[in-house]
Amino acid sequence: MRPGPLNLITDVPGLSIGHADDARLKSGVTVVVPDEPAVASVMVLGGAPGSRDTELLAPDQTVPAVDAIVLAGGSAFGLDAAGGVQARFAEIGRGFAIGPAVVPIVPGAILFDLLNGGDKAWGRYAPYRELGYQAATAAAPGAFPLGTIGAGAGASVSGPNGGALKGGLGSASAVLPNGITVGAIVAVNALGAATIGDGPHFWAAAFEEGDEFGGLGWPSPIPASARAIRTKFGAVSSLANTTIGLVATDAVLTKAEARRLAVMAHDGFSRALWPSHTPYDGDTIFALSTARRPLGTAATDFLELGAAAAAVMARAVARGVYSATPADGDPWPTWASAFGRG
Repeated sequence: MRPGPLNLITDVPGLSIGHADDARLKSGVTVVVPDEPAVASVMVLGGAPGSRDTELLAPDQTVPAVDAIVLAGGSAFGLDAAGGVQARFAEIGRGFAIGPAVVPIVPGAILFDLLNGGDKAWGRYAPYRELGYQAATAAAPGAFPLGTIGAGAGASVSGPNGGALKGGLGSASAVLPNGITVGAIVAVNALGAATIGDGPHFWAAAFEEGDEFGGLGWPSPIPASARAIRTKFGAVSSLANTTIGLVATDAVLTKAEARRLAVMAHDGFSRALWPSHTPYDGDTIFALSTARRPLGTAATDFLELGAAAAAVMARAVARGVYSATPADGDPWPTWASAFGRG
């Protein structure tokens, strides 16, 4: 297993990504767009989720495929972003046909970034519908930056010495020995920590490819502080959390298999964030198939895909925090500035 050429979710053939964010708002939107409507499902394991149209992704529900999946900041206000994506798709006539009506299918999830120093005095209507429209319009294949962008623009995680660090948008990919590609994208806004103790090392170090998030490996010896449960409680409200992401593959999957892939990808949260899946996080992972390659029928084929999904998600989490950049008015440092590595 090796990273794809971009080491991004867009290594999965048939996938485009769009971002829109506002530096003054300190928030934004990321949209994942398959070239054609795609089989997708979801698993929510956090205790405080915010989502739209996730019920239709259950394997027993009627709608067979989605047109896009949205990740957004803004807490419940950010759910408007999916309406902006729908507006863009309605302009180009893309959606689920019901007689003469065409309804774009755009599930989404949100994270809480309302207390990050950004200007949230937006008046009567929140800006997320327009940000969603902009992100959908900007969606493209190929490379994109990580860190303080899109849905990760206003994110945060627990930091050293009882504080917080800026979170961010991360992504990673892997190509399996059978040629199937799996990728992850994630907006990291956890109550818990991505780093070990009060130092710079990442919990996801065991899965790192090269020096994609610093190449630090594990601390040696493991510090006693690694066993302490660190959260943002002292720096941010206990409810200012939620990590949201998506794993995608070019393997042909059913909705039931996509749901199981989302379940297995949550292991990536558990390996990269501690604690994760708390009552105060809305941890949500979508899974999507662009259906370009047969999966194979061996019992190990899906097992390997699911394990790879967890690994790329863990790497994406660390890359999101590692890649965050500073901005005026930030209440918390970036990983680079906190540890003198910028």
